Amino acid sequence: MSALPQLTRFNDNVLSKYQIYNSIFITLPFDTINNTGVLLPLFHKICEKGFKKGKNPTQIVEKFFKKYVDSSKEHVKKDLLFHFIQYIERQVVLFDAIEDAAFPIVNNMDGFGTLRNSQETAILRNKKEELKKHLEDFKVRIVLTAHPTQFYPGTVLGIITDLDKAIQNDDLLLIKKLLAQLGKTPFYKKNKPTPFDEAVSLIWYLEHVFYKSVPKIYNYIQHHVYDGHPIENEIIDLGFWPGGDRDGNPFVTTQITLDVAERLRQSILRSYYRDVRRLKRRFTFDGVQEILVGVEKRLYKHVVRSYAKVNFSQKILLKELETARDIVKEKHEGLFIDELNDFINKVRIFGFHFATLDLRQDSRVHHKAFTQIVDDLLASGDTTFPKNYHRMSEEEQIEVLSVIKGNIDPTILTDEMSEKTIQSIYALKTIQQRNGERGANRYIISNNQTALNVMQTFAMLNLCGFENELPVDVIPLFETVDDLENSESVMRTLYSNKSYRYHLSKRKNKQTVMLGFSDGTKDGGYLMANWGIFKAKEALTKVSREFDIEVIFFDGRGGPPARGGGKTHQFYSSLGPTIEDKEIQLTIQGQTISSNFGTEDSSQYNLEQLLSSGIKNEVFTKDQINDKHRDLIEDLATTSYQAYVDFKNHPCFLPYLEKMSTLKYYAKTNIGSRPSKRSNSDTLDFSQLRAIPFVGSWSQLKQNVPGFYGVGTALKKYEDAGRFDEIVDFYNASDFFKTLLENSMMSLTKSFFGLTAYMADDPFYGEFWKLINQEYQTTKRLLLKLAGHKELMENQPVGKASIEIREKIVLPLLTIQQYALKKVQDLQKEGADASEIEMYEKMVMRSLFGNINASRNSA
Repeated sequence: MSALPQLTRFNDNVLSKYQIYNSIFITLPFDTINNTGVLLPLFHKICEKGFKKGKNPTQIVEKFFKKYVDSSKEHVKKDLLFHFIQYIERQVVLFDAIEDAAFPIVNNMDGFGTLRNSQETAILRNKKEELKKHLEDFKVRIVLTAHPTQFYPGTVLGIITDLDKAIQNDDLLLIKKLLAQLGKTPFYKKNKPTPFDEAVSLIWYLEHVFYKSVPKIYNYIQHHVYDGHPIENEIIDLGFWPGGDRDGNPFVTTQITLDVAERLRQSILRSYYRDVRRLKRRFTFDGVQEILVGVEKRLYKHVVRSYAKVNFSQKILLKELETARDIVKEKHEGLFIDELNDFINKVRIFGFHFATLDLRQDSRVHHKAFTQIVDDLLASGDTTFPKNYHRMSEEEQIEVLSVIKGNIDPTILTDEMSEKTIQSIYALKTIQQRNGERGANRYIISNNQTALNVMQTFAMLNLCGFENELPVDVIPLFETVDDLENSESVMRTLYSNKSYRYHLSKRKNKQTVMLGFSDGTKDGGYLMANWGIFKAKEALTKVSREFDIEVIFFDGRGGPPARGGGKTHQFYSSLGPTIEDKEIQLTIQGQTISSNFGTEDSSQYNLEQLLSSGIKNEVFTKDQINDKHRDLIEDLATTSYQAYVDFKNHPCFLPYLEKMSTLKYYAKTNIGSRPSKRSNSDTLDFSQLRAIPFVGSWSQLKQNVPGFYGVGTALKKYEDAGRFDEIVDFYNASDFFKTLLENSMMSLTKSFFGLTAYMADDPFYGEFWKLINQEYQTTKRLLLKLAGHKELMENQPVGKASIEIREKIVLPLLTIQQYALKKVQDLQKEGADASEIEMYEKMVMRSLFGNINASRNSA
């Protein structure tokens, strides 16, 4: 099977099967309108033909009604459109399940970028010892976040999993039943999820996917790279944000943080309990059976009841299991020892925490809360802070903060946010006592601008009674273009501080720094964000090495290329020796979790690709940008940045997003627990707008502005100057530059300006739409010229084919959405009845869900 070209395998196992199962699906009766499934393909054809002829969504929908709907009743037409939305949502799920089922056939599980391939390459090149040395301290950390980029409820996730298995087995009868179940299962969440609900949804992936795929990779490395010898390094770490990420989410309380940590603990212990029950069936020998029975009882007790006093830990469990292993070795000829080793490895990897719960808060919130803490302590007569603290310079304040210690009582604080912040740190201490230090040992400060932001957090942690050394990493998150440029200076100040430097010496001389692609792109445009982050990483690597500190970069990569996504493993393998790469840490969320890590096969494959990208960069090749290319990308980024800033400053920019896109509808959906903007203001403030609704709104318009705007302008400058060959040479010589532009091509592939071409005639927004379209056309033309391609993503045929099918499935959905948006605008102008407007707004919102989920291969 794998001898066939990848595109052939995709067409045979994904496209053909989708056509077969979809033809069954659309004939199933789900509702009172029996002909919905018959009419949908006809509507689809009218959409395709209509856009080719330059018709707008309103004309297309009205033509369809005139031709196929024998009714003058408006409610019949509206009902039919809602039924179309329901069908298309489920067609997306069906395609997801088929693509998941075909994953190991379409992707070569032993091919380029897999561990087997890396191991065999190392042996062939006589570099096995180098590979072993590299893996001794190299890690990949996947951090699951609950940002609202996918909305499937747990019931639908379960159906996708069952469909996946039924499709693999070609079980037509079961497939038909599952499709019928899918048709009757609600997708729409009536209530907004709480952060705890989001955590429970993501723990599903931990239990059903990562618990199986991560140890599989670890065991392979142990057997084939380390020849069966133990590894001190976990190699793959898991992180977790729901329940700990307070940034802009007022619904994350201290109790929710504690509840999520407890749920994580109980979930991993439950998984261990199941495994021990299975092991008991194998190890029926004297001495071993007794140990396993004792372990089983203790696990059961701690799963069923949450004990206030913890007398069971990873260390105790490992000691018991290692004793059992010694008995198997010495007295029972090592029978079934691999199964026991596999379980021991799981306990080493996942501990009693499953995934590390990160805490995160905005520096501006911290600053305000901290200022109040100082005032409250001074007012109570406490001498922790000098009375003139607020009048001190920033340098003097940092010196004071570096030596602060205490055991503050949060109930004496007069400000609610100050109290919550301190309580969250006490919660972190509780989690460490129950789940082990790895349960929660990272505090991230988003929107970090100064060294003072870090030291305020450092001081607050030290005010919460940690004995001896502080067992927490303080992680600044640099996001905007200015903050990225200032990051080196911030870290130099911190490294030069004796107390902070001593703290790092007790944290293995490692400093994690987070860099935010999403807000970087929103702030500075695609090229500048990516180049700004690259330069920041170089500068931070240099200053960290100067102080003998190993800097670890944690990337807020998001899903689509505009938020740092795209071909993630290619991005990491393209970084050169000027950037520290001992660990790869990145956030994943929403449709990126389900597409890249939704099944055992896809999870194993994509984790291996990330591991191998680090191996390629460190062991096999180093892609270094020379001075000439550095000057080129600096100039390209600056030109692109100016174009993007001018675009952002256009008087129509915010009104266009507010009136012509789905931006305001993100706040009304029940996708995630977090508000769509950081402030409660009714007016749209760009700085308070979150990156997800910002990028998502452009995506819904099929104008993926954050992934390309400014790129065309920058390339055209060189074409106009007769210097385009220099860019071509750079593209062919640098993996980094090539990956950057290939990810932009993905954004262009997902754009479709025919959908909104009617806006060109709008008296207020027409010129602004033309401006965006012109940049799209310029970028597309010049990227194709640069790559020497006739079509976008020509060199990624499977990714291109997958995107094309998804775009085809949702074309009617997009058409309905634009039709409904236009209706809302027209009805508002006419002063129509509020209930009529509300009905069309609901149509916009419902169509928004399907479009979001259809974009799952955006990473």
